[in-house]
Order: sequence, then C-alpha cells, then structure tokens
Amino acid sequence: MADLNQLSPEQKKENRTLISALGIVVIVVAALAIVGFLFLNKPAEIVEGQAEATSVRVSGKLPGRVVEFYVGEGDMVKAGDTLVHIHSSLVEARLQQARSMEEVARATNRKVDAGTRSQIIQSAYEMWQQANAAVTITKKTYDRLEALYKEGVMSEQKRDEAKAAYDAAVAASSAAKSQYEMARQGAQSEDKEAASAMVSAAGAGVSEVEALLEDQYLTAPCDGQIDVIFPHEGELVALGAPIMNVLKIEDKWITFNVREDLLKDLTMGKEITVTIPALDKDVKAKIYYVRDLGSYATWHATKTTGDWDSKTFEIKARPLEAVPDLRPGMTVLYR
Repeated sequence: MADLNQLSPEQKKENRTLISALGIVVIVVAALAIVGFLFLNKPAEIVEGQAEATSVRVSGKLPGRVVEFYVGEGDMVKAGDTLVHIHSSLVEARLQQARSMEEVARATNRKVDAGTRSQIIQSAYEMWQQANAAVTITKKTYDRLEALYKEGVMSEQKRDEAKAAYDAAVAASSAAKSQYEMARQGAQSEDKEAASAMVSAAGAGVSEVEALLEDQYLTAPCDGQIDVIFPHEGELVALGAPIMNVLKIEDKWITFNVREDLLKDLTMGKEITVTIPALDKDVKAKIYYVRDLGSYATWHATKTTGDWDSKTFEIKARPLEAVPDLRPGMTVLYR
C-alpha cells in the first residue's frame, strides 16, 4: 500500500473532505436518534370488544313431542307469531278425564238438589268402583315402570308420567268415594255445599290442564330473529326445556374488558367513538355500565416496576345511532 505521505495535495484534500462528510452524517444521525427518542409518542392503546344483543329463550310448561316448527334459524318474527307445535297425548287424556270428572260432579250436584234416590246411590257406588279399578291399573303400571327405571331401561320422564297418572287416579277415586258417601247420607245442606265444592274443584282441574295445553303452540315473546333452535322435529322435550332463542337485534350494545389504568378516559355516561372493522365504519356510542369483574378476572401486574396492580373492568356502551348490519359477536375497537 502506498504511504499516505506520498499522496498528492489534491488526494489529501479529497480524503479530508470525505472524512468530514462522514463525520457530519454520523453526527446528524445521532442527533435525529436522540430527538426521536426524546419526542417519540407512545402508540395509542387499542381496546378490543365485541357487539352483543339480548337473547330471549323460548320454553314451555308442556312436556311432549315436537310436531312441527313454523320458523327456521335466521327468520325474522313479530311478537305473537306461532313458532312451534308440541303435542302431548298424556295431557290430552288428562284433559278428557278432568272434563269427565267435572261432568260427573255437575250431574251429582243436580241429583243432590233433587234428592237422593236409590239409583243415584247405586250409580255413585259404581263410579267409585270404576275409579278404584283405575287406581289398581295405574298403580301396577307405575310400579312396573319404577322397577324398569331403577334398572336403567326406562326414562325418568316415562316414570314421572306414570306417577302422574296414578296420582290422578287416586284423586279421582277419592272424589268418587266422597260422591258415594254423600249420596248415601242424603242431601243435607252440608251435602249440597260439598257437591257444589266438588263442581268447583273439578272445574279447576279442567282449567289446570287447559292451561298446560295452551303451551302446545308456543309464540314469539318479542320482535326479533330466530337465533338457534335446540330440538329437532319428532324429539321429546321436557317441562321447561329450551326450544329456541329469539334475538332482539334492535337491542344491541358493545362490551369491552378494560384495564383499570384506562378507566379515566372511559367514565360513566361518556360518549366515545368506536370502530367496527367488519363494516369499516366508525360509530358513536355512550357508556352506560362499568363493573369490576372481580378477583377471577385478568390482572395487569405492575408491582415489579414499583407501581400498583390494576384490575380488569367490564364496560358496556350502546350505539347512539342505528347500525342494522352490526351483528352480535362482531369485533369492535376503541382507540
């Protein structure tokens, strides 16, 4: 390599110029890095939440078999629209039995008012014996199903249906016996009162069964959209079992889980602007609910830096404008 002392004055001048330029570049870059470090803004916090809506569960008090659905998932319905037909042969049989008992009570009451005759006494006795026979049959059926249930080959619902039939037969036998005793003793004032009470009791039994049968056709409790249907046509459903959910899509809100240190900007009643990425839209919303999620919620540990542990809070905000395309489950962002 040639000695630097052997360089010409022009070459030496060029080298000094190049070194000076490199030194200036390094100084400028270092200065920009220092300025950037000092004035660099922390990126904005992004809080992610999701849209939600009220879901109303449809269920009934009639155990039976699903005969037909009149709606499907995704259908829009109005309050009062018929949704499903549930059939129960057991309850319909109980209704027929209750109506028969009511008619017997009314007929007996009319006979009591006219005075007790030997034919009436005999008729009451025969009704009592028929009721006793029903008790015997239903008792055997219940005992047999109870044994099968304990062996695990019979469902609990069938066992319960047999028990209900047995209890109804016992009640009918007791009522028939009372009618027979009343006919035998004669139509005293107390007997007439008892006969009238029996008519009322029988009528109440009819009303009870008819109330159950009202739920064989379930209707929509509100306007909304069918969200999910649980059973299929032909399946048996128990008393109070959920049949479907109706989504009140007009009743929407947004839920965020927020660290405690961000609550100063998310106070009750404050209006905020949120972004719905799926719709590429910004929406104004108002905070109406703030609640601590409790010790089971996520904690943000900060004590290692000398600060305090911050808890997680649930915040709910309702859009201030209608957003028809906002669906439950959609991601919503707050910056």
